[in-house]
Amino acid sequence: MSKAAISILVFGCYILINAVTLLAKPDLLLGTLGLPPTHEPWLRVFGAVIFVLALYYIQAARQEVTPFFRWTTWGRPLLLVGLIILAVLRLVPPIVIVFGVIDLAGAAWTAVALRSPAV
Repeated sequence: MSKAAISILVFGCYILINAVTLLAKPDLLLGTLGLPPTHEPWLRVFGAVIFVLALYYIQAARQEVTPFFRWTTWGRPLLLVGLIILAVLRLVPPIVIVFGVIDLAGAAWTAVALRSPAV
């Protein structure tokens, strides 16, 4: 497995953990972020969506889908931009920017790995 594939696999596992948490115990994730509990069903729906996204990441890593790896290096940072805009507009609490920072770090890891020689 290439270094870039490993970065995608790790990110896919990170997404999977968040997805399962949102599906099973969304208030656990909210509490970790210092946010109040909710009874809204949309967090579980979002958990289902990111569960599927996690599977895409994991399978792309296993199959060495390098074009997908490259797409994520510009796609994942867009989440940070979107979350900052939402926080500035006071539509979400600023703490959610943490998820965008994690996405940016993952994208940077993948970008560096794509540039490094294969081992």
